[in-house]
Amino acid sequence: MKHSLILCTICLGLAACGAPMERLGLAGPNADKTAALPAAEDADQASYDPVTSAPRPPAAARTVEALDTTTPEQRAAAVAPAAAGARVLGTTVVSLGSATEPGLWIKTPLVKTEMQGRVKNPATGKSSTVMLIPIEGPATAGSRMSLAALRLIGASLTDLTSVEISTLR
Repeated sequence: MKHSLILCTICLGLAACGAPMERLGLAGPNADKTAALPAAEDADQASYDPVTSAPRPPAAARTVEALDTTTPEQRAAAVAPAAAGARVLGTTVVSLGSATEPGLWIKTPLVKTEMQGRVKNPATGKSSTVMLIPIEGPATAGSRMSLAALRLIGASLTDLTSVEISTLR
């Protein structure tokens, strides 16, 4: 017990050392270098289409509405009817992906490269444009879908839902 108390005290003390050092401008030789680097999330978002991307939710977000950072304009554009010529890739069972990962996306083994596509919930008839993101696994494996996309197609956030995935062209 005594050792645990000492270990916890040391850990808390070391964790607290960074904040006073930063306030005094003594954060170390690497502080300026890391501040100049662009955030990884900014670089990732630059590659996404404005219809399917969204800003990260705030760290304090705890409700579905706070976690879904897509705008009304993005949602309207995503549910607009698709142009003719879409190619159906297959059907997959989806579950909720990371609720803090913004945008309209599905991570699925049905694609080999990242591209825009559509998902349709046969149970509701609703569909949405999403970013199709490849993941490893057999084509029969399940997929993970964004919170915003699940909401647009009327799927449950807690159940498994069968969806149809297609390309846009």
